[in-house]
Amino acid sequence: MALDFLCYLRFFYARFTSMDLHLDAPHSMGTTIIGVTYNGGVVLGADSRTSTGMYVANRASDKITQLTDNVYLCRSGSAADSQIVSDYVRYFLHQHIIQLGQPATVKVAANLVRLLSYNNKNMLQTGLIVGGWDRYEGGKIYSVPLGGTILEQPFSIGGSGSSYLYGFFDQAWREGMSQDEAEELVVKAVSLAIARDGASGGVVRTVTINSEGLLRKFHPGDSLPLWHEELEPQNSLLDTLMPEDSQ
Repeated sequence: MALDFLCYLRFFYARFTSMDLHLDAPHSMGTTIIGVTYNGGVVLGADSRTSTGMYVANRASDKITQLTDNVYLCRSGSAADSQIVSDYVRYFLHQHIIQLGQPATVKVAANLVRLLSYNNKNMLQTGLIVGGWDRYEGGKIYSVPLGGTILEQPFSIGGSGSSYLYGFFDQAWREGMSQDEAEELVVKAVSLAIARDGASGGVVRTVTINSEGLLRKFHPGDSLPLWHEELEPQNSLLDTLMPEDSQ
């Protein structure tokens, strides 16, 4: 018995040491984040899948992070990098608000994100979208991609799922949309990215910010629109494999 066990250990060790685990290989960190301006405010949206290569680490993460009461941040890329940037920006904005005695503007928040991203561009792997509303400029969207560039845009998309959305937004976005139209556009766009991008998935979360405050919404996966060749949600794999008449 002891000899058999020893042979097993040697066999297992040989198999394990010969495996190519690719532990130092780069990991794909996919997501879909969107920011859209409308007539009166902004709508931010994101999927909820956090992936490490082919492994889904979290299927219900929240990628829309609060910076102040009127400014939020959409995070993509490395979760650790984007979280530490948002923590630092939130801290600096808190000090800024205390000193000024009034809410920070969206431009100030976006420039703080830009400053941290640019000064640490060789160490950070994150793309961010800053969106919010202030009494001076209304609803604003700023994109801060890899490298720390800052771009003010009427709408912005980021993450691996954005590759499938550029043509869609060129056709679907228009100036002067209502709040309902902007929210519908964001949910539709994220669901399209989920359908096409394997690194995006889960549920859709949206945050609407305007002069009246903010509104968070949660859209479960089974309520999202289906796209070409997508299967309807099923409770069991057998429901997919067996036709309805044979059940």
